[in-house]
Amino acid sequence: MKLKVVVHEAEEGGYWAEVPAIPGCATQGETFEELLRNLYEAVEGCLAVDIAPIPASSHDRILEIAV
Repeated sequence: MKLKVVVHEAEEGGYWAEVPAIPGCATQGETFEELLRNLYEAVEGCLAVDIAPIPASSHDRILEIAV
């Protein structure tokens, strides 16, 4: 999966970034390298979803999606 990231220079120094495709997914870092490490963690955390199993019935459909 490829995501566009908008990187900003922080007024107090360092950087902060947001991922427009994932609302609320943002992070910061004192250096650009730290920002990149934090971005991978932030995206992973934003995409982690707990899904409760749904009992199957004769009207259910099972789909597989890629994100």
